[in-house]
Amino acid sequence: MADEKRIWRIVPDTSVIIDGRLSARIRDGDFKGAEIIIPEAVVSELEAQANKGREIGFKGLEELLELRKLAERDEILLQFSGVQPTLEEIKLSKEGRVDALIRNTAIDAGGLFVSADRVQSLIAKAKGLNVEYMPPKTLDPSELTPLRIEHFFTDDTMSVHLKNGVPPMAKKGPIGDIRYVVIRDEPVTSAELSSISRELIERARLDPESFIEMSSSGATVLQIRNMRVAIAHPPFSDDMEITAVRPTVVVDLEQYRLSDQLKERIVSQRGILIAGPPGAGKSTFAAGIARYLSDRGQVVKTMESPRDLQVPPEITQYSPLNGRMEDTADLLLLVRPDYTIYDEVRKTSDFLIFADMRLAGVGMIGVVHATRAVDAVQRLIGRVELGVIPQVVDTVIFIDKGEVAKVLVLEFTVKVPHGMTEQDLARPVIVISDFETRKVEYEIYTYGEQVVVMPVGPPTELRKPSWKLAEEEIRNVISRYASGPVEVEMTSDDSSIVKVREDDMRKVIGKGGNVIDRIENMLGLHIDVRELETEGPRAARGRKYGAESRALQEKRRASSFEEVPVVSSVHPFIERNKKHLILGAPELAGKDVEIYIAGEYLFSATVSRHGEIKLRANSDLASDIIDAQDRGEPIEIRLI
Repeated sequence: MADEKRIWRIVPDTSVIIDGRLSARIRDGDFKGAEIIIPEAVVSELEAQANKGREIGFKGLEELLELRKLAERDEILLQFSGVQPTLEEIKLSKEGRVDALIRNTAIDAGGLFVSADRVQSLIAKAKGLNVEYMPPKTLDPSELTPLRIEHFFTDDTMSVHLKNGVPPMAKKGPIGDIRYVVIRDEPVTSAELSSISRELIERARLDPESFIEMSSSGATVLQIRNMRVAIAHPPFSDDMEITAVRPTVVVDLEQYRLSDQLKERIVSQRGILIAGPPGAGKSTFAAGIARYLSDRGQVVKTMESPRDLQVPPEITQYSPLNGRMEDTADLLLLVRPDYTIYDEVRKTSDFLIFADMRLAGVGMIGVVHATRAVDAVQRLIGRVELGVIPQVVDTVIFIDKGEVAKVLVLEFTVKVPHGMTEQDLARPVIVISDFETRKVEYEIYTYGEQVVVMPVGPPTELRKPSWKLAEEEIRNVISRYASGPVEVEMTSDDSSIVKVREDDMRKVIGKGGNVIDRIENMLGLHIDVRELETEGPRAARGRKYGAESRALQEKRRASSFEEVPVVSSVHPFIERNKKHLILGAPELAGKDVEIYIAGEYLFSATVSRHGEIKLRANSDLASDIIDAQDRGEPIEIRLI
């Protein structure tokens, strides 16, 4: 009677062949003596997967070989049937075209259709087939046995590297003192690697807490609990290789001895980059921040590929949705976490996603490779609009040898860049400062069409020894014409600023600038003459502008104007347009003048032959004049 109830014809689908349980059921006696009909579509699908270098393809082919051995021992009757899929049907396999061919073979053959694919089994039942659904196997944690690759690990081993024909290697030691060492003299063989590979893939499929992260042509990435495994095959690699990485330590943020101010900055939903060289402990620090934020009531998510941050279960780890981090970001913007940890920000698309989420109001922490803290900021240049960089990233935490080595903060301002002296060179500048000392270390700004990342150091660090000698020589020459004190400051290899008293300026400049011209030609330097003494904030600023322009005015004093009687002072008419503020004084055309507000000196200028003085509309001098006009204060132009 038992023989009458036995199903003697069995048609498996691809999932059962890959699973390997069909041969196990035969050895157990469930299907012993049965006629096993393998659809040709199953063979074609496995062949295509194996040709792409995917482990599941090789595993399925090994199961077919095992079935052939059972047939040769007369334990089963093995046959192949059905039609092979076309190239178009193989390309559309994800849409179910190959599965449909497998079901058609089962319909033609009759018997029992066996599948480990729930969707396939439901459709087969709807088609009227006799179906046995074999749910995917899972292992109870108590059933897990040590993997062969785990025997290569010790407590201080960070990663194990196995390659065909090469002795096993490992990275060992604490963070900051990691060594790459040989851990066995005997080289690894191809058979050993294949056996380890099959065991790892089987564990990833059966362990509920493990999974296959990625499977592509020549490469497979597995996450087996806290161990990340990368398996490479030719032609992607020159030979078979297995690399397994696992964390050696889980560190809480408190162990980094951060200041309370830095902790407060981290919690306040900012844009943070965690930077450092490979193996410095960036991901360990990022995981520590994730736990710290979660413990303080923040909703924290991660974006990782692969997912290997060691975080508590309440922190959800997301991988690329539909193979795209852009889709993952779209989902996270709907979830609205307080903070998102973006592990491995490398490509331009990664930085754009990071910036988009940060500007949408999500606190972002990105992990980037960099050899210096400022290099992490430079990786944003050209990828993110310069003006919004401080809004995207305002803090850089640099990790070196497992410790927080430096913290930089970014601020946006409008100023004259360091090393420039002209006030009309003011522009938007990103100021990068050390978080602890508040000392400015770098400035980022545009110069022409270039973006400049300029180091800022104390004057003693920027000044050349030869400048001191040049300053002394200039001081000696100027002292021949000035009776009072002389201050000299070199600003570049061919420019300097000389400050003398007001009553000495005419002597140093000379009529028409002839004296300063002669001094410049003798020394081979450009000299900017300014007043040394000031009597208040407005005068100080006025002389900073005015003294320099006065030297230039003296130089370009025109002799082409006929001497005509002119008034000694006028109250100009004032006009404004988009680019300029215009002071009109036709009576003083071509003359050197001084401008006063309420009797207080502001600056000096030369009136154009059209009787105008033009100032840039956005300059400080124009703002002073407009403010004075609004207050009703008298504005006067006096002839020098």
